[in-house]
Amino acid sequence: MNRSLYVAMTGAKDILDAQAVNNFNLANASTTGFKADLAAFQSQAVAGSGYASRVYATDSLAGWDQSEGALITTGRPLDVAVRGQGFIAVQGPDGGEAYTRNGDLHLSPNGLLVTSTNQIVLGDNGPISVPPSASIKIAGDGTISVQPLGQPAESLAAIGRIKLVNPAPETLTQESGGLFQLANGASAPADASVKLASGVLESSNVDLASAMVNMIDLARNFDLQVKAMKATDTNAAASTQLLQAT
Repeated sequence: MNRSLYVAMTGAKDILDAQAVNNFNLANASTTGFKADLAAFQSQAVAGSGYASRVYATDSLAGWDQSEGALITTGRPLDVAVRGQGFIAVQGPDGGEAYTRNGDLHLSPNGLLVTSTNQIVLGDNGPISVPPSASIKIAGDGTISVQPLGQPAESLAAIGRIKLVNPAPETLTQESGGLFQLANGASAPADASVKLASGVLESSNVDLASAMVNMIDLARNFDLQVKAMKATDTNAAASTQLLQAT
C-alpha cells in the first residue's frame, strides 16, 4: 500500500475514534457525577522495509478527568454528593460491585435505595432496604436514618450505611453511564475518610465549550485526511498515465 495513503487512512480512523470519545462525553454532559474520558494522540513510525520516512498518529484512551463537577444545591434529603475523592458503591449491570459519583438517590417500589439510573446502592452488608417511614436522613459518613411512621421527629433509627470507597484512580475503568469498576473485577474496601454532602448533587465535569470546539477541530482534521487520500489517489492515477505514455 502507498505509504501516504496508509498515513491518511489511519489518521482518519483514529480521528473517528477520538470523535467517539468526545461524543460520549457530550452525551453525558448532564449525567450526574459523570467524569469525562480523555483521548490522546501519539506519533508512531510506519513499519516496513526501507527508510522510516512516514509517521502517523494513533489515538488511545488516556484515562478519565478526575476533577470534580460543580455542586448543585437541591435541598432534597436523598440527594448526596461525595466530598473530594471517593465513590458510592452500587451493584453493576453484571451483578458485581461498581462505583459511581451519581448521588441522585431514590427508593424503588420495593423499598431499595437506588440511583437515578436504577443501580442498587450497596451498604456494608449488601443492598440497602428502607422501611416505610415519615422521613429519611443521610449523614456525612453515609449512615441512613429514618423517622418511623407515627413517631416524633426526634425518633430517628439508623437502618444502614452507604458503602463509600476510595480506590486508586489508575485501578478503575469507566463503563457506560458513568459507572466505574476495578480493572481486576475485585471489590474495594470501605473507606471511612470518604464523606458525603446532603441536599446537593455533583454535576458532570464535562466542559461543554471545550467539547464543542474539539468536535469541530476533529471534524476538520478528518476532512483533511480524506482530502489527503483523494490527493494520493489522484497522484497515483497521474503517475500511471505518465508511465503508460512512455
